[in-house]
Amino acid sequence: TDGEVKTRKKTFTEVQAERLEQAERTVLLKCPSKLNEKKLLQYLSSHGSIKSHFFFENRGVHALIEFSDKDSIASLQDAVGVPSSAEHHVPFKSRLFTLSLKNPVSQAAGETPVHLAPQSHIPVKELIQKLCHADSISSQMYILLNEYQLTEENIKLRFLACSLVRDFTRAYFPDSTVKPFGSSVNSFGKLGCDLDMFLDFCDTQKKAAQVKKGPFEMEFQMKRLPSERLATQKILSVVGDCLDNFAPGCVNIQKILNARCPLVKFSHQPTGFQCDLSVSNSIAIRSSELLYIYGCLDARVRALVFTVRCWARVHGLTSSVPGSWITNFSLTMMVMFFLQKRSPPIIPTLDQLKELADEKDKHIIGGYDCSFVSDLSKIKPTKNTETVDELLGDFFEYFGNFDFRKNSLNLRKGKEVNKPESSPLYIWNPFEQDLNISKNVNQPQLEKFIAMARESAWILQKEDKTQRTIDKELWGLAALLVPFGKSNANKMKRMKGIGSETIRSLLDSLKLNNANSLQKAVRK
Repeated sequence: TDGEVKTRKKTFTEVQAERLEQAERTVLLKCPSKLNEKKLLQYLSSHGSIKSHFFFENRGVHALIEFSDKDSIASLQDAVGVPSSAEHHVPFKSRLFTLSLKNPVSQAAGETPVHLAPQSHIPVKELIQKLCHADSISSQMYILLNEYQLTEENIKLRFLACSLVRDFTRAYFPDSTVKPFGSSVNSFGKLGCDLDMFLDFCDTQKKAAQVKKGPFEMEFQMKRLPSERLATQKILSVVGDCLDNFAPGCVNIQKILNARCPLVKFSHQPTGFQCDLSVSNSIAIRSSELLYIYGCLDARVRALVFTVRCWARVHGLTSSVPGSWITNFSLTMMVMFFLQKRSPPIIPTLDQLKELADEKDKHIIGGYDCSFVSDLSKIKPTKNTETVDELLGDFFEYFGNFDFRKNSLNLRKGKEVNKPESSPLYIWNPFEQDLNISKNVNQPQLEKFIAMARESAWILQKEDKTQRTIDKELWGLAALLVPFGKSNANKMKRMKGIGSETIRSLLDSLKLNNANSLQKAVRK
């Protein structure tokens, strides 16, 4: 009941449903750079009560307006005219509008710039300056989290983009919905990250599963195709064409239909998001919910993940371009595994979450058991009291000395297990247990990660809080967010000691191992 929901933390599914419903009551306006905010809200309120609103910059000023009632949008659409230019337009009434002043010269004089909600995080240089004014490494980590995490406004914008795409998919599939997944909803999304969305037909399938009373059985006549993959490709091909031809603001459409997971890539200009649209990616949704649960259980989880991912990007360990680098998803899973291994553990293993699952939490997808508890109140809080800065140092030390040649990371069990095959980095997919989520990572990239982790652990261990207040130099987390070798001369002298020797000894040992392997091969 509604009362029960208010007295406990909302489940992932409840939060997503609430945000999707909000998005259906929302419109987006392109506005003049200066306007009277109060007059605008009064004007729009003639169509219904406004629940929330904000302005943001994206190729001009835009306003997101959330009405209290969905009927207000129909009222607004009825009162809006079509573009007056001589060009031909597709006659589709969307929820995207352009607002202009009737008398620009006389009206503009009395208008003022509106407050703009940020839609991107601050540059690393600015972040470092903020971090240097913090009073502890823990505080630095929470400052980074606050600067980089998705804002409430940005999340609303993401759900609106999905809702606007759904307006077009329903032309072909009336019961379909378009939902975000991945970093947009798993609580680990960074401002500026891409928007992954999927086309869902669950409502259609649920209705088909309902048994009707009476002496007859009836079912829809539907187009038959030889495989689910072919159906997915055809659906995405048609939806891609629809967005390309008719959807305002959807540009640079790319249909990538022969990928392992077929998708349509496009830019959504009104919101500024780079979007990937796929079909009913059920296991990816379960992964999103699992991470959401971990992120909700303890504040240290998200602070540590955001810090490690920012550190990795600064040092070139991750990249926005696909390749042999460690991905953000793999890094996030490495943090989760590390937190499972603490004593006492900070987060439970997937098998422990499965034990808490009830009947409604049971999910078997493609033969894989994706069951785990959804009610956060059933999960006991951790008794671990380590500070987040202690965890950061121990994370670098743990993986700087991890035996990657022999062991793999298994989040279902929270244990190191022998590698099933010879990939340099092996992280078991939490659900599809025959897959390695880090299979793309090559040996040089793993060696670079180990070297950077060891150097970072050394820097944190040698942190002299007295000296940094006198020298006013980079300290703590700020010192880790500068590419090693690019900070000042005094720091370089300190780093030429144990830390650099650590890297050299690591690389020498790797060369020695390679040489021994070669000798063995020659003897054979």
